[in-house]
Amino acid sequence: MPDSHDKEYLVTLFEYAPISLWEQDFSRIKQLFDDLRSQGVKSLDAHLMMHPEFVDLCMSQIRVLDVNLRTVELLKADSKERLLASLGQVFRDGMRHHFRDELRALWNGDVEWSGEGVNYTLSGEPLDIILHWRILPEYEKGWERVLVTLEDITARRQAERRLQSLFEASPISLWEEDYSDIRKYFDSLRAEGVTDLQAYLDGHPEAALHCAGMIKVLDVNQRTLDLFAADSKEHLVSNLGKVFRDEMGTHFAKELVDLWNGRLMYEREGINYSLNGDPINILLNFRIMPGHEDDFSWALVSIQDITARKKAEEYLQYLGTHDVMTGLFNRAYFEETIQKLETNRTDPVSIIIVDLNSLKKTNDSLGHRAGDKLIRRVAEVLIAGFNGDQVVARLGGDEFAVVLPGRDEAEAEEMLKQLQTLIDINNKYYREPILSLSAGSAASKPGLSLEKVIQLADDAMYGNKAEHHHRRKDD
Repeated sequence: MPDSHDKEYLVTLFEYAPISLWEQDFSRIKQLFDDLRSQGVKSLDAHLMMHPEFVDLCMSQIRVLDVNLRTVELLKADSKERLLASLGQVFRDGMRHHFRDELRALWNGDVEWSGEGVNYTLSGEPLDIILHWRILPEYEKGWERVLVTLEDITARRQAERRLQSLFEASPISLWEEDYSDIRKYFDSLRAEGVTDLQAYLDGHPEAALHCAGMIKVLDVNQRTLDLFAADSKEHLVSNLGKVFRDEMGTHFAKELVDLWNGRLMYEREGINYSLNGDPINILLNFRIMPGHEDDFSWALVSIQDITARKKAEEYLQYLGTHDVMTGLFNRAYFEETIQKLETNRTDPVSIIIVDLNSLKKTNDSLGHRAGDKLIRRVAEVLIAGFNGDQVVARLGGDEFAVVLPGRDEAEAEEMLKQLQTLIDINNKYYREPILSLSAGSAASKPGLSLEKVIQLADDAMYGNKAEHHHRRKDD
């Protein structure tokens, strides 16, 4: 038996412990349980479903025998007496959720339990707590002595809720994902002797799709749901095949190779799709979170919608390479094409130069709007006469050019004949003024620069224009 000194020492330890300690008596709860069993109740859950008020009854049967000073301080009581007289303010509301779990443990014969829950200070403030209780030795039959500890985790919970709010309210799409199964798959491949994942994927393209199916989506924020037009997180997660498809497979294979090679963070552009089927240009940032480098169990993915930026870039690129009035390529693109062909020269290359006849006369007599319409009709004819592999450009004003890689002089001449047929057809569908073009062509030869070919085609065009004016005088 401990002597009086030992008892005094233990009381001091209890009283001044830096954690909240409670000495409680659960014997009345034990009696309630015994009564239920004598009535034939075998399932506490079933009983609670039929009698939810039983939780409150059990809470009211807890007898608090003693608390320490840290408990008085934690619950903002003036004294132990004030606290013990006000337990109804402490054990209420949110406590019911975890107390139901405690009752299940007691019903199942457990002598200890740990869990998170909520208590309340006497001023009404909720406290997030970690609660642990243990029925003390020699009291397992009657539950007359139970030691309870409370750890205040309110500050931690507030920080977690704040971080969760930051995650949820982020203006960019955020995904928490688990890549641990991919890590295990990598380990199995290495055990089989695979050393180069890129080579393995080249030979087994289905492996990338297999890995995509291993990703577990742990959470997404509201911006993600909005971006992908999902009604809920469950709706999105159950339809990921509609989001990650087509071009995404190529990007994902590169991500896998990066992970294989130890690159645990990267940034890439790509295309995802909303659940409505709309393509979304994205900037994806991926990183394995610190502390999870070995198992890949926590990855953070951020996705920014750069569709508007991409459209703007494409439009600026279009403006830099196209003539706005006609939609044809512009002089800058034509000259760039000639330079590239000259650098990687493969003969033959034919050039056609086209000039619109009587544009000034049309502008003077019918106005510049009529002249602009005539220029657009030239574009219609040229687009109809040549395919996508042949560069059709407006060089400026009333002058146009066509670059024909792989076509010799005879083929270029035949295309000019077809062009005249298209002009005749075009004139049948429009009123005055009549569309009339002068055109000339030339083909490259060894030792002849493409600049010289352009000059020869231009000379041939002017020769054709002179014939046109001569015929008009004769008419």
